[in-house]
Parts: sequence; structure tokens; C-alpha cells
Amino acid sequence: MKKQAVSLIFTIFFLVSYQVPAHSQTINEADTELSDTLKYALINSLREPIDRAITEIYKDDKDAPEGLTWASYDTEILKIKQLYGVGGAYEITLKVKPYYRAHITYGEDVIIVSADGKLIDYEHLKTYPLNNFN
Repeated sequence: MKKQAVSLIFTIFFLVSYQVPAHSQTINEADTELSDTLKYALINSLREPIDRAITEIYKDDKDAPEGLTWASYDTEILKIKQLYGVGGAYEITLKVKPYYRAHITYGEDVIIVSADGKLIDYEHLKTYPLNNFN
């Protein structure tokens, strides 16, 4: 009986201690480094609230050109604030530079959105002079 108990304990110990290492690697199928790819993916996922903020910021600007837009590659993530611990809600603060025509920057704005796509706040920082090419 002792031999069986020792054998059983030895077998269990051997099975528990023998672990096959598992290696995984994230596949990045983009033309940028993974950190840049994640940054652009995050920014693009927030396109709707950013568009709403730009519309609000420039709605009363009589000089604002029609069709103001923005580019994710020209947007900076200033801060990601974790609200309720790991896996909780996040607030993302972005610096966006709306442009018109062939990427002529018209302004600079700070926009705060939640990770689930809600517009929280925005602040207009700067307006650049309008360029007329007529």
C-alpha cells in the first residue's frame, strides 16, 4: 500500500511539475509597429465622438472652411485615464488638428472621449489663419 501511495504521489508531482511552455505572438498585419497600429486602431474607433466634437467646436466659426476633417495619424493621445481599476472605464484625451483641402491645418483642439465612444469634453486651443488660394 505504501508503494502505491508513493507511486501515486510521485506521478502526480511529476505531472504537475512538467509544464510545456506556451509561447504566443501577436500577429501584426499592418505597415507600422504594433504600438502604432494599436494607437491608430484606438483613435479610429473613436471617430464618431471626435467628429461630433469638431462639429460643435467650429459650428459658430463663420470663417471655418466647409468639410473640416481630421486624420488619425496626425492625432496625439495625450492621456489615457483609468477610472475604476484594470478593465474598468477609460477616458482618452486627444489632441486633434482639423484640416481642410490638402491637409491645411485650421485649428488645434483637445477632445476627451470615453473608451466606449462617448464625447465627454472638448476645448478649442488655437485657430490658424485661413489660406485662400484664389
